[in-house]
Amino acid sequence: MINTITTICYLDTLPYLHKGRAVALGFFDGIHMGHQQIIRQTVKTAALEGLTSTVMTFINFNKTDNGVLTTLEEKRELLSALGVEELLVLDFAQVKDMPAEDFLNEIILMKLSARAILAGTDYRFGKMASGDAELLKKFGLEKGIEVSIFEDKLYGSESRRLSSTWLREAAGEGDVELYAKLCGGKCFSYSGMVVHGRQLGRQLGFPTANLLIPEDKFKVRRGVYVSCVHLGSKKLYGVTNVGLRPTVNDSEDAETAETIIFDFDEDIYGARIKVELLSFVRPECRFSSTDELAAQVEQDKQTAKTWLTKNGKISPYNEV
Repeated sequence: MINTITTICYLDTLPYLHKGRAVALGFFDGIHMGHQQIIRQTVKTAALEGLTSTVMTFINFNKTDNGVLTTLEEKRELLSALGVEELLVLDFAQVKDMPAEDFLNEIILMKLSARAILAGTDYRFGKMASGDAELLKKFGLEKGIEVSIFEDKLYGSESRRLSSTWLREAAGEGDVELYAKLCGGKCFSYSGMVVHGRQLGRQLGFPTANLLIPEDKFKVRRGVYVSCVHLGSKKLYGVTNVGLRPTVNDSEDAETAETIIFDFDEDIYGARIKVELLSFVRPECRFSSTDELAAQVEQDKQTAKTWLTKNGKISPYNEV
């Protein structure tokens, strides 16, 4: 699949398209393999029928208060890699009380000019979630719109249904390796601008690249992870501490993703990076002294290098 540049649109900025759209309906938080199946078919349908491929998502739709797995910008990046042309963002607060039939007629038909609709079997819409897959099929028959409903995608020895809830469970437990498997190899990540920290790491001989975790972004289990840092076209490896840094922080400060990048000491303050979490190393903990912290950091680095070597990320002869 050749990457596209997915355009983020809102209802008031959505251009009218005479040729119409193939539209994937859902929230698509995390974009696991079940989501990807729907999205890939949307792109394929659009290409075959001369339509624009569009994925719908929502803001103000958090079922919990612990943030989203993928921000809008992260969704744009993932959808671009899948070949999607448009990401339509709806404000859930503005449409949640809209009757299901009005949602179909006013948004799907009139605003989107949908010629094909694709959704999972559990997709719900409209006031009190009264709209479902059967209503979508009926609407499609009445309006001459192709409707494709996808059954749940199952995974693992227990054939569990893939879901964003399962992704949250995995990330919340620190099992980022399972998270990546459920997402077809796409890792949980934090993105943002590198900010100044307290410089303790530099004083101890291991400078760090610090990201403030946005309030609306899901927080994984606090602790240390093997990580991959994307800086422009560079792919670098290291260890990342996600949490509140209890050894140096007694206050309830904002959570950070603090990364030691192996074999790297450039000034990247103000640069935008993406930190992918590859494997859990240990829980976050408080140390009695900076010497104890420094010793543990060295152990974490060796643990990370062993994992990276074992998994073919770095050469065993590569001194990082």
